[in-house]
Amino acid sequence: MKRNIVIATVAAAALIGGGTVAAYASGDDSAPTQRQSTARVADDRDDDVTEIRSQARTAEVSAADAIAAALKHTPGTAVAADLDDDGTGAWDVDVVKSDGTEYTVSVSAGTGKVLGAQRDADDDNDGREDLAALKGASVDAREAAEAGAAKGTVTDVDLDDDGPAAWSVETTKGEWKVDLKTGKVTQDHDDRDGQDDRDGDDD
Repeated sequence: MKRNIVIATVAAAALIGGGTVAAYASGDDSAPTQRQSTARVADDRDDDVTEIRSQARTAEVSAADAIAAALKHTPGTAVAADLDDDGTGAWDVDVVKSDGTEYTVSVSAGTGKVLGAQRDADDDNDGREDLAALKGASVDAREAAEAGAAKGTVTDVDLDDDGPAAWSVETTKGEWKVDLKTGKVTQDHDDRDGQDDRDGDDD
């Protein structure tokens, strides 16, 4: 009877608590627990952030300069720029043409030379939506990158159209919002890294 109650309790807990309880109940020490999985994801994210920050500090070409080079090569509206974290040492700048066609332009972070451009094959309306969100804006992506640079070395610029549209700028010191009309820079309250983690970081 007690055994049936224990089994029923473990089964109920597994249904309610998900895989964490099941891993503990199985008695398999090799099975990763939820806590271990979460720690592994956090460690991977920290490694990516550290790598990007390191690349940003050694990049000769700023986000603003990469955006300017990309627009010279592929005229349109820049809606994002990020320092590639795959070790290529390039900025990927997303450019939208007036018809909504999207391109990704790769710019060397060392020389500012355009390495290539690729048309986005997706048939989504992201490009048109970005252009609509920027209608009436007086601050473009390059200017947002320049504004964000006052808060640290810029690693990413992106149009954030969830809620009131604004530029989202990630720097080595945190995440920031840049107002589309005024260029005012404010700290992003959704910043997941937390300011305490960056207090010891230098530019």
